[in-house]
Formats: sequence, C-alpha cells, structure tokens
Amino acid sequence: MIEVQEASLQSMLEKAINEAKQNHTARIMSMTKQINKADPIAFIGAGENLSMDRGFWGSTSEGFYIAGVGCAHEITAGSNRMDEAEKSWQKLRDEAIIHNPYKKPGTGLVTMGGMSFDPLSQRTSLWNNFPPLSLTVPEIVLTRSAENCYLTINVKVNGIDKASEITQRLNKLERSLLTHSSALPDDVTIEKKQEVDPESWKQTVRHATEFIKANKADKIVLARKLLVKLSDKSAVSTILYNLIEQQPNSYVFAFERNGDCFLGASPERLIKQEQEEVLSTCLAGTAPRGQTKEEDEQIAQSLLHDEKNRSEHEFVVKMIRQSMVHYCRAVNIPDNPVIYPLKNLQHLYTPVKAVLKEKHSIFDIIDKLHPTPALGGVPTEESLAFIREHEQLDRGWYGAPVGWMDSNLHGEFAVAIRSGLIQEKQASLFAGCGIVRDSDPDEEYKETGIKFMPMLSVLGG
Repeated sequence: MIEVQEASLQSMLEKAINEAKQNHTARIMSMTKQINKADPIAFIGAGENLSMDRGFWGSTSEGFYIAGVGCAHEITAGSNRMDEAEKSWQKLRDEAIIHNPYKKPGTGLVTMGGMSFDPLSQRTSLWNNFPPLSLTVPEIVLTRSAENCYLTINVKVNGIDKASEITQRLNKLERSLLTHSSALPDDVTIEKKQEVDPESWKQTVRHATEFIKANKADKIVLARKLLVKLSDKSAVSTILYNLIEQQPNSYVFAFERNGDCFLGASPERLIKQEQEEVLSTCLAGTAPRGQTKEEDEQIAQSLLHDEKNRSEHEFVVKMIRQSMVHYCRAVNIPDNPVIYPLKNLQHLYTPVKAVLKEKHSIFDIIDKLHPTPALGGVPTEESLAFIREHEQLDRGWYGAPVGWMDSNLHGEFAVAIRSGLIQEKQASLFAGCGIVRDSDPDEEYKETGIKFMPMLSVLGG
C-alpha cells in the first residue's frame, strides 16, 4: 500500500500512471476526501441510467451507509474461494496508491459484494450474473456515518492513460452523482405472486424430519422461493429507501450485476471487523410481533422459553464459539440470549466478541462461520448434502455472506436473508426455516410465509 499524504486527483493519477509504466502492469489509485452531507439513496438513484453496476450497504441502527457506483476492479474466485479472494485483496491493497488521511470505516480502498451460499451446489441460469464470489471496488464510493460524509474515487490505470482525460471524466461523473435529485421514482405494485410447488416443499420437510429421526442430522435448514410479477421495472433506489424506512435494526444491502440486482434487509450479522477486534451474532429462533405491547411482550417471553427455538439458538451459539476460537482469542459470549425486535418478526439474539489472532483475517472467520446452523444445519456437511440433493431451488447468493471491507482493516458481512433477486419486472424472493425432529410441515410453511413479508411490503405487496 503506497500512502500519499498530499495530492490532487490529477497528480495522484499521474503518479499511478507512472507506476504502471515502470512496472508494466495496471495500478489502482484511490483518493478519499471529506464532503458535505449527501444522500446515499439519491447517489444510488443517480446511477440508475448510467449503465454502471451499483453496490449499497446500510447499517440502519448505526446510521452508516456505503453507496458505490461503477467498477474499478473485480475480485472473483472459484472453488477455493476464500483463499483466492484473500490473496487477491491483499495483493490489491499492497499495490494500490492510496490517499486517505481519515482512516474511517468505509473510506480508502473499499470492496463490496458477496458469494453464493454453496459453491458445490448446481447452478441455474437464474444467477448467471452472480459468480460464486464477486467483490467489486466501485469507481466512486459515498460513505456516510452519523457524523461525517466522504467520497472516494478509485480508478485502475495503465502506462498509456492520460491523467487529464481521466480527471475530467471522473469530475463530471462526481458532479452527476452528487447533484442528482433526491426525488424517488414511484413504487411499483405486485401484479401476481406464484408459490413454487408448496406441497412438494412440505414433502421435503417431512423427508428432512425422517432423516433427522434416523440420527443422520440434528437440524436441516430448508429454503423456498416465491415468484413475484411487478407492474413495472422497479427502481433500486426506491426499494432501498422503503427497506430502510420499514426495517430498522437491519442491514440493508444491494448488489447489482449486469442489470440484475440482489437486495434485502437482513437482521443477521455474520462478522464485523474493527482492526483486530471482531464481533459476530447468533440470531436464531423466530416469532411474529404482537399487535399490542402486551401481546408483543407475551410472544417474546414465549420465544425466550420455547424449547425448540432455544435449542435452535444453542446450535448457532455453539458453532460460532467453536469457529471463533480457531482464529481468535478473548472470545466473550453472554450466558443467555435476549430478544432482537424487527418490524415484522422478533428473534433470539446473542452477541459474540473476540480479538483476531495474528496472521488471521476476516476471510478466515467468514470461511469458518459460513454456513451457520441458522442457514445450513447441524452437522454442517450432512445438512448441506441433504440440501444439495433435495432442496428444489438454486439459492445463489441467498443465505450467503454479503458485505464490504476497506484497506484500513474495517469490514462487515451479514447473512443475506429477507432478500430477493430483482430482474426487470420479476422478483424471486427467498425464505427458509430450520427443520428439527418434531417440525410440522404446515407450521414451517407458515413461518417462511412470514419471512417473505419484509420484501413483499417494499414491492407493493
């Protein structure tokens, strides 16, 4: 990482071009500046007609947002994806020319994206635009916290580029993105909802319970898909605005690839990094919200004392503890869960704090934690094998880690639940639930129906 203390955009570009010329290879230049408060949703909306992919991350409870437009560089990886991605990211950081006097989370060189739930599962055409792992460095990044706002420009240059021409193009793009109207396109409406073979899904639940009763697994998470036809092509900016308004205490995300957009509002953090400190979340066990304060509290107390949900939650706590000790020290876990309330649902919640050991990274933690028992099952290999053979959908990026990292050793990844893939006038929504020995197929089907609600509500349902 080549740190530059004082610089203008053009001088930074000239330095990067000279480096590229001397080393006969492309160079990434990253420059961050502090700006007046800007609206990240308007920023994403401004990219709607630029034919450039966009990325978005919002931690609504913290008032923290990252909005990215364009792609200066993409990291992709195959079968050994965590190891490949870590090496590619480290090489990119080491060779980048960076001007970032702030070192705040989400500034400097930032990469955003995600990966598929299971790289070994059979892929379908639904997810053609989403590789098994894809992390992009956006060309322009807006980072907004509760206190400050920053703009980062990232650009890849080679030895024959002209700094003045690139500067002119980037300045024009910056003005276009920051002066866009904050008015949102109209909401779409849902014209048709199509359940995908519900009786077959319930039969798979029965098969899973038999598998568990035969002591071949303790828990298997099964997902299903809901197809939604929309009245018009939906605007990503409008959906994101609605998700932020309707889903407090969630991670709102969107990742666009060639016009297809995977987005959602997940309550479940997988891992957060702040230098050497890491924080994970056990979130398993689900119940609806009540219509009154009294009913809500009654449901919460029932959830806290429900044997099935507490057992499901303990699976996750135990697995995360075992995973974290491999790469961390000072692992701290409370003895009992608390209630984590959302608009439509409430969950059992236990935070896990730890300190990364030397020579380990956020990639190691992601690799060890994913899939958690809340998304795969217990034991992991047996449950994944059952899912590959019997689950009748391609999960793609659903249920997988999505998030961001920066060159200052900050980053955060969530589990991509409460989500959907938007393609023109169609949306594929996904929801899952944990199947255990005494699971009832009809009740599990109802639970997945509740979990579709966050996405249906922002699509006009």
